[in-house]
Amino acid sequence: MSDRAVFTLRGRNPDVLSCIANLSNDEVFTPPELANRMLDTLAEAWAASNGGASIWADRKVRFLDPCTKSGVFLREITSRLIRGLEKEIPDLQARVDHILTKQVYGIAITRLTSLLARRSLYCSKFANGEHSVARSFGSEAGNIWFERTEHDWQGEKCSFCGANRRDYDRGPSAETHAYAFTHAHDIKVGLARYFGGQMQFDVVIGNPPYQLGQSGGDAVGGFAMPIYHKFVQAAKGVGPRYIVMVTPSRWFAGGRGLDEFRSEMLADARIRTLVDFPDARDAFPGTQIKGGVSYVLWDAGWSGPCTVSTVRAGNDVSSMKRRLDAYDVMIRQNEAIPILEKVLGASRQERCASICKSVSPIQPFSIRTNFRGAPSGDGMVKPVRIIGNGGSTYLERSEIPRNDGWIDKWKVLVGSAYGAGDEYPHQIYNVPIIAEPGTACTETYLVIKSLESREEAGRLATYLRTRFVRFLVSLRKNTQHLYSDRFLFVPDLPMDRNWSDEALYTKYELSPEEVAFIASMIRPMSQDDE
Repeated sequence: MSDRAVFTLRGRNPDVLSCIANLSNDEVFTPPELANRMLDTLAEAWAASNGGASIWADRKVRFLDPCTKSGVFLREITSRLIRGLEKEIPDLQARVDHILTKQVYGIAITRLTSLLARRSLYCSKFANGEHSVARSFGSEAGNIWFERTEHDWQGEKCSFCGANRRDYDRGPSAETHAYAFTHAHDIKVGLARYFGGQMQFDVVIGNPPYQLGQSGGDAVGGFAMPIYHKFVQAAKGVGPRYIVMVTPSRWFAGGRGLDEFRSEMLADARIRTLVDFPDARDAFPGTQIKGGVSYVLWDAGWSGPCTVSTVRAGNDVSSMKRRLDAYDVMIRQNEAIPILEKVLGASRQERCASICKSVSPIQPFSIRTNFRGAPSGDGMVKPVRIIGNGGSTYLERSEIPRNDGWIDKWKVLVGSAYGAGDEYPHQIYNVPIIAEPGTACTETYLVIKSLESREEAGRLATYLRTRFVRFLVSLRKNTQHLYSDRFLFVPDLPMDRNWSDEALYTKYELSPEEVAFIASMIRPMSQDDE
């Protein structure tokens, strides 16, 4: 077949690794386009730190994918090395053998993905088989390792990943999802066992599993427990020069059990690059991951500001060098930084506190969402109207567990959860509700503030409906749930007037471009909106 014919066929036939279906919502295959973008970021950092040299022309660099699924990272790395090492190792077979046996390594997350990755890399499920493009392996696995790993049960939880025993103590017939890379007391000792000797990996790159499903516990029903951060932490333990990993972006400002990880990431000056996809479909077409995804490039030799880039619809829409530890959360929009600085600067000067101090915790009256009281207060000594998801019911005042003092005040309520799509502008939360004295609410709502008069409550509700306030909340909210800390950037302004967006923009001296950016992120909310 001629070279022209081969080129024609390649143009007509899609890459098989861009067509395969995901194993599950938390084990998402990486598209080749995203893998290559991450490799480009790596190559740029390497060149900047090595006098312009190409990482793909260095025969000594070792790469590890500790959570390989389709094998796309290893395949694309190998393709680049084959081109980059052509002059140093002219013989193609010798070059391929060197790369596959000495430079690229993977740890599969399941038996199935180990076979898939070997086919992607070696063109055979057996690295030493007759159809393998490698000729120097003595084992079927080659450098893509997989063995069944068991959880370390300490009572009902795994000491490594926190998996629930009732869900993952499954016996030998099912996958354990105890990933070897995150289930080792010393990952360097583990790597030596997996690959037959001590070695130094220069680059750790991959797309780790995102979460484990859990049942029981304190939550009603099940919940998902993130695990991707454990792969990032384990990767640092390998001692590489670079780490490049893609993860959900929920760690920016939320995520179950991610507070320590977020603090660790924001304080780590070795994060050289962060590329954010607010709409995950821009990175993983056809896959919806709430809160978007991002990847970081961690550089052991870097200590400085991080280049934060935002990608929308395939285009880099903004890029800024900034320190990640300026706030306790990761502010994902670069354009938001000067706006936030103006607001916080004015608040410091005016000694204006944050409104979050007045926002209730979840379950403001310790009444669950599924509570259903009496249809009326007839016959009750002190009936209290309970505002809930299904409307209003009544409960005897003495039966309300806490915050009795709020019952007799005016209150402004906001729904504790609001789901939004990935397309902007967003609403951020539901329309505020003014609750009169003699009322309480279920955990469906948060109490933003209790007030003495209907007039103050009305003004606060108007304030909360502004794009300005909802924009500040959005900087700390990338999931559907609303907590008091989401309001930390919102000034607790005096409710002695009706605050409009125009008045707030003037007060904080926002430029027309900053006003336009807020409008692009937050949609209007009228008093009658649902």
